Amino acid sequence: MAQRHVGNVLNRFESAGLTVVGCKMARLTPALLREHYAHVADKPFYPEIEAFMSSRPVIMLALEGEGIVQKVRDLLGPTDSRKAAKGTIRGDFGTEMMKNVCHASDTDENAKIELARFFKPEELFNA
Repeated sequence: MAQRHVGNVLNRFESAGLTVVGCKMARLTPALLREHYAHVADKPFYPEIEAFMSSRPVIMLALEGEGIVQKVRDLLGPTDSRKAAKGTIRGDFGTEMMKNVCHASDTDENAKIELARFFKPEELFNA
């Protein structure tokens, strides 16, 4: 959001053949962030994640497509933007490890949990 790459990121997903089935902008609350990042909420770096993720609104996308989880992760590149190859979203737009351009689910099961966390059923429109 801060670097004004929303359209560029969305274009990467659509150009890869993925379909947007949900999209909204919101500010993430500390409680929602603590739930989402429960697996690292007790780590010393967590306050930095929470501060960054709540510093401005975020765009939440629900995407659909064949092999969606792996395809999105391939498009993004590794979590640490400094190690991401050029041509990936994080490699082209990211600058740091802790201030990431995008989050992506790592499994189909987590994708279902995260979609339910961030979208109401009526906010998703299957293609």
